[in-house]
Amino acid sequence: MISVLFADDHEMVRIGVTSYLASQKDIDVIAEAGDGEEAVKMALEYKPDIILMDLVMDKMDGIEATKQIKEAWPQAKIIIVTSFLDDDKVYPALEAGATSYMLKTSKAAEIADAIRATYEGQSILEPEVTGKIMSKMQNKTGEPHLELTGREKEVLSLMAEGKTNQEIADELFISMKTVKVHVSNILGKLEVQDRTQAVIYAFKNNLV
Repeated sequence: MISVLFADDHEMVRIGVTSYLASQKDIDVIAEAGDGEEAVKMALEYKPDIILMDLVMDKMDGIEATKQIKEAWPQAKIIIVTSFLDDDKVYPALEAGATSYMLKTSKAAEIADAIRATYEGQSILEPEVTGKIMSKMQNKTGEPHLELTGREKEVLSLMAEGKTNQEIADELFISMKTVKVHVSNILGKLEVQDRTQAVIYAFKNNLV
């Protein structure tokens, strides 16, 4: 079972999404939070596999809650579920450590699929979010990917396929520790914040 914490200040939204997720055999909503402070407290207490995080909430917004959770628990996997696509919401949320970014206009089944994909190590972004990130990255100068080694390009290609670190290690017959070093080097050379931005960069520059 994939354990889930759902943080949203609208009770009816929580009821609707939680009701659907309860019908899924592989997903278990173990806790609900009505504001950002409660979300941080519950995330660190229950350590769920996935956290569904609204952005605009009382006491503490979803961006700050995401940041605090990731600082205290770096392994946390957080899916933003919001109505907002503004630049001052998207970029800060991803930079704070959100793994995926979904809109509330998404169907409940799509959110369930995003939970499964994020749990498996993938990053799910709405097309509009991907477009915003690609547009932002177009302003960067130079071609930092030219500094990638052959092995790093292989790892990046497998990342683009949505493979987890363990799957990459198995396919390339290298250790998990080595994979993590390669991923860290890739992020540094491409000057991006996370795996999601690295993959977008790779597609944009026809590296995969």
